[in-house]
Amino acid sequence: MRGALKLVTVVVMLAVTFALGWIVAKTGLGQAVDSVSLTDLERTFAERMQNVTLVGHFTIDGRASSSGRPERYEIERVTKMGESDWRFDARITYADIDVTLPVTVPIVWAGDTPIITITDLAIPTLGTFTVRLLFYDDRYAGSWQHGELAGLMYGVIEPGTGT
Repeated sequence: MRGALKLVTVVVMLAVTFALGWIVAKTGLGQAVDSVSLTDLERTFAERMQNVTLVGHFTIDGRASSSGRPERYEIERVTKMGESDWRFDARITYADIDVTLPVTVPIVWAGDTPIITITDLAIPTLGTFTVRLLFYDDRYAGSWQHGELAGLMYGVIEPGTGT
């Protein structure tokens, strides 16, 4: 009886350890990459995206709008978390959404331009998104999809988060 109890205890502890590791990996709460190992482009991007606000607009395909609807992303910091994963600590505001959370996304580089490339990524409290978003100088632009809705997003990167 004691042997079976010990075995069950070990199995439960292994399951909990596995679950916690999976949660850390999925949420990007793991350890950041040492800043010394960042390339010059990565370091510049991380520094550029600290305490900034993306202020712009988004469109919805098939709906008339001359300038798009306002959107705002207050970014406290961007941290490289793995080979291509970066965590954005951000407050996201668009439509009737206003939420602050860390979001870990893959970034690929087209020359000197970082591009967020997510496909069907579930973001807690927001839903599932597909996005291609590039950053260059003081601007951002890209496309997004959320369920059956899709469109474009674009704007400027301003210093300060306003928080």
